[in-house]
Amino acid sequence: MGSPKPLLDSGQGTFLARILRSFREGGAGPLLVVVRDPEGAVAREARQEGGRVLKNPDPTPGPVASLQVGIRHLPSDAPGVFFCPVDHPLFRPDTVRSMDRAFRDRQPPMVAPSFRGRSGHPVLFSRDLFPELLEDELPQGARTVVGRYHEERILVPVDDPGILVDIDTPDDYARYFS
Repeated sequence: MGSPKPLLDSGQGTFLARILRSFREGGAGPLLVVVRDPEGAVAREARQEGGRVLKNPDPTPGPVASLQVGIRHLPSDAPGVFFCPVDHPLFRPDTVRSMDRAFRDRQPPMVAPSFRGRSGHPVLFSRDLFPELLEDELPQGARTVVGRYHEERILVPVDDPGILVDIDTPDDYARYFS
């Protein structure tokens, strides 16, 4: 992509700043940001945007390793955790609020937003799933646990096409930001 994905310009700040702002304005917190280098540019951006920086000692397993680091650093009374990979920066604060409301009202194992029948990011995992999310053997990362609870999750319909946007390539980036 030419530069670290968290630092790409989203039109409203960096990807990371936009994600943190959506979570903060949506009422989520604390804002934990898991990085490879706790002294690098991404960590500095996270701190500047109000995030608490955590180091991922082994990112080899993929995004689930970052989720696991975050879970281990949550307050003991946290009822759940929102998770969003940095390549999904376009969801809105209203989506976070709607997901949180559904989670608190119905207390499912998992909540995901849905736009026109398709689920997206972020995902909200209940504390009840933390032991499974912390397992060493998750062949498909967090998707392994998502698959186990697919029928029990709550899909929250939102008017937010940003939940479906996954920016992985320069072409993806150009589609949304050129």
